[in-house]
Amino acid sequence: MELKQTPPPSSSPPPTTEGDDPCVIEVSDMAMDCVTLLIGLCGLVGNGAVLWLLGFRIRRNPVTVYILNLAISDFTFLLFMLTSSFLYVLDNVNCSTAFFKYLQLLFLLSLFCYNTGLYLLTAISIERCVSVLCSSNSRPQWLSAVVCALLWALSIAVIAAVSSLCLAHEQESCQVALISMYALDFFIFAPSMVVSNVLLFFKVLCVSQGPQPKRLYIVISLTVLFFLLFALPLSIWNFLQQFGYFLVPTQVVFLLACINSSINPFIYFLVGSCQKRCSLVSLQVAFQRVFEEEEDITVCSTGTTMDMLGPSF
Repeated sequence: MELKQTPPPSSSPPPTTEGDDPCVIEVSDMAMDCVTLLIGLCGLVGNGAVLWLLGFRIRRNPVTVYILNLAISDFTFLLFMLTSSFLYVLDNVNCSTAFFKYLQLLFLLSLFCYNTGLYLLTAISIERCVSVLCSSNSRPQWLSAVVCALLWALSIAVIAAVSSLCLAHEQESCQVALISMYALDFFIFAPSMVVSNVLLFFKVLCVSQGPQPKRLYIVISLTVLFFLLFALPLSIWNFLQQFGYFLVPTQVVFLLACINSSINPFIYFLVGSCQKRCSLVSLQVAFQRVFEEEEDITVCSTGTTMDMLGPSF
């Protein structure tokens, strides 16, 4: 069956049919764009705080390397999405398509950051799952940085291939490239992320004995859950768009994606603020409770083991 032709990827909604007035401004769409801008601005501030604290104020460890790179991908995603939403609002107000080419480019750049975030979340989930299942805390300090660099390189390679075909107006090749990219997301990275977190949940919360850095696992689980709820619809929407299906407005999926990229810093803060009872603490203290907890538990466990093995005379 022949596929229905669809427009090149862009952050603008499907083109209007004959008889529609392109100058009619939908109040609901404009309101949703404004909400997206507001949430995105809060997300930029939150992710900026994460970058500052994890980059300069908190001890570096394998987990914070992943979280730092995830914050970079979220920050840049929000930056591209906010610019895209702003230009789209200007186009609507001026009743023009002056920024259409820029919207296409911004959409592809936002896809690059989106894919990187998915790859990083998958790597975090697998790394923590393997660490818990194998009961191993001795891994090279540089391993996380190497994995992050390889994932950024993979994301660059994927989006470069898609961009070279889509921006060259090769419609069929563009569709094949986009479908292949979403298939990589759906059938390799997303399932790996979900399976790793399910195993992690049962191992840490239901089976394992002894001290465990549970705040960190709660943070990872919540981050993955919100990604599946808020960010994955963007991939589903883009995938269905390649077959001519437009089930929900563009603004809805972009709003959900912005919520996902904005919510992580608040997850870190809320989980870090709750100890025996939730109380207001500084942002740095909350982050230290979450991301330095593993090191403290490892030191305590090592000390306990040494005491048990030590001479008793």
